[in-house]
Amino acid sequence: MSASGSERVIVVVVTYNRAALLPKTLDGLAAQTRAPDLVVVVDNASTDDTARVLAERDDLPLEVLRQETNTGGAGGFRAGVEAAYDRDADRIWLMDDDVVPAPDCLEVLMRYDEPCLMVVREDRAGHLVEKAAVHFDLTSPLTVHPKRDSVETAYGTRAEMPERVELDVVAFEGFLVQRRVVEAIGLPDDAFFIFYDDVDFAIRARRAGFRIWAVRDAVVVRQLDFDQQHALDSWKGYYMYRNLFVVHRRYGSNWLVRAKPYAITAAVLGLSPVRGGRAEARNVWQALRDARRFPSDAGRSGPRR
Repeated sequence: MSASGSERVIVVVVTYNRAALLPKTLDGLAAQTRAPDLVVVVDNASTDDTARVLAERDDLPLEVLRQETNTGGAGGFRAGVEAAYDRDADRIWLMDDDVVPAPDCLEVLMRYDEPCLMVVREDRAGHLVEKAAVHFDLTSPLTVHPKRDSVETAYGTRAEMPERVELDVVAFEGFLVQRRVVEAIGLPDDAFFIFYDDVDFAIRARRAGFRIWAVRDAVVVRQLDFDQQHALDSWKGYYMYRNLFVVHRRYGSNWLVRAKPYAITAAVLGLSPVRGGRAEARNVWQALRDARRFPSDAGRSGPRR
């Protein structure tokens, strides 16, 4: 079903110290065949040349929200979605600062009158790298990670994909959401800081009855490689573990799934002498402790007006 051409589309870009990459994202937005009505850039207290980069742009309807502190991707997307909602967006297009949409990307997405749409990402060499899950299993306690299959692993290439693929979860890198979804489930949860805020939002949307579709011909090019799986002993590892545990505790369909973080923690601690070391062990232990203190009410993040 075609969408109305009169819809007001606001793009939300969250950035932090990416002055070298951000111009490519903005160039991609400026080149859209279906121009966005407003681009809201949430600057998460960058300390590099981001302010200058933004001040020099006169080719976009641009609004900059400067945060006083770094609120992480989750805090940035919450602030940006709230701003877009308050500025009467009919659809909100969420964009990270290291991706570049193809010129017809928004035009392609707008052909579909669906509540939640996801682009399909590729790397700079044109290889499919869409990690969004087509099956995110929170029913089985026997799998370490709930992502059972992604667009990339299910299809291998864009050419092998059907026109649309239904998703369980998304990434906030080209995710287009209708206003009514935000009205129903609220804003992204800023308590996540980074990682899994997009997963949490998608689960809430699906539980509210909204379907999510990846659109094969909506292309976004990722400028950086995926390397988070190698950072489990870093500060990022703490958030990856903590927020994975939170998702299990919030949405696990049975007590065994909700208790799985304890099993994962025990396994990581047991293997730490030969894999991961003290840093990862410390991360997972702190993550388990902090996940139990995490807000349990995912719907606390309005606006439900």
